[in-house]
Amino acid sequence: MDILAEVLDRVRLGGTLLFHFELGHPWNLALPARPYALFHYLSRGSATLALENGRELHMTEGDFVVVTRGEPHVIYSDRRTEPLPILDIDRLAGRLGLIRHGGGEQPLATMICGNFTVARPSRGSVLELLPPLLLLKPTEDGGWLDAILQRMVSEAAHARPGQGVALSRLTEVLFVEVLRSWIKSLDPGEGGWLGAMADPHIGPALQLIHERPDRPWTLGELGQSVGLGRSAFSARFTKLVGESMYRYLISRRMSEAAFLLETSDEGIARIAARVGYETAAAFSKLFHRHHGLSPGRYRAARRSDGGRRQEDVLEAEVVD
Repeated sequence: MDILAEVLDRVRLGGTLLFHFELGHPWNLALPARPYALFHYLSRGSATLALENGRELHMTEGDFVVVTRGEPHVIYSDRRTEPLPILDIDRLAGRLGLIRHGGGEQPLATMICGNFTVARPSRGSVLELLPPLLLLKPTEDGGWLDAILQRMVSEAAHARPGQGVALSRLTEVLFVEVLRSWIKSLDPGEGGWLGAMADPHIGPALQLIHERPDRPWTLGELGQSVGLGRSAFSARFTKLVGESMYRYLISRRMSEAAFLLETSDEGIARIAARVGYETAAAFSKLFHRHHGLSPGRYRAARRSDGGRRQEDVLEAEVVD
């Protein structure tokens, strides 16, 4: 089982391009808070990105930045320039034209901006594991980034049948590549389960949990399966994943149950059994503690507002 592929497929990762800028010094752009992650690719020039909390990040040519929580921020070549709110920029819905902004002075900067969306957010999701501000510097094998983004720019430039689907799929590829690059840069103990997947002992243990969340796993059994004693396995799992094996197992079961409630018509008792609980009562109590709703209410709420949440995200993209 490819754990990352399964997780990304189930949360319905999507996204699109929002803006393609050509910027003449001096320039200053202000982006409001959004209900999704925003990314910026500086294909030429330099800039500074600043969050409201005061954190600043200097960007140079080839840098790719993700504001994973959608926090309000500004990007500028000169902070003394009056910020231009992105909402003030008029553009056609569904079209990505080249937007020129700023003064006529050199140096010229070009930047591509877009978003990553999650239709089924869950506790411990991939986006939650990422740092609030993720910076990827250009590497020797970084040609994939420019290639994907330029293909997205080309796709978004003219309205064509299937454009939305094509952009969403390209965004998925982009996000997976960003994750791979970020995971590769992590030190042991960073990145939660994403970083722990590369460990020769904990990676296989995570795979076993994801393949059989219904199984009554114990520290001794899992440790033996991956070649470690109970104590050594417990300590290593907690250190690398950031939580105990039992807490991770419960979280995995609750995520699986939430997915089944939203996507199937199976009864509560059947779902409880599929995620390792002998009684619906025990399962429902734990599910309510984890998600804040009973299984029945969760199913009703997600099915009623799932489509509306998708529409809200799309509307936000168009209005912006």
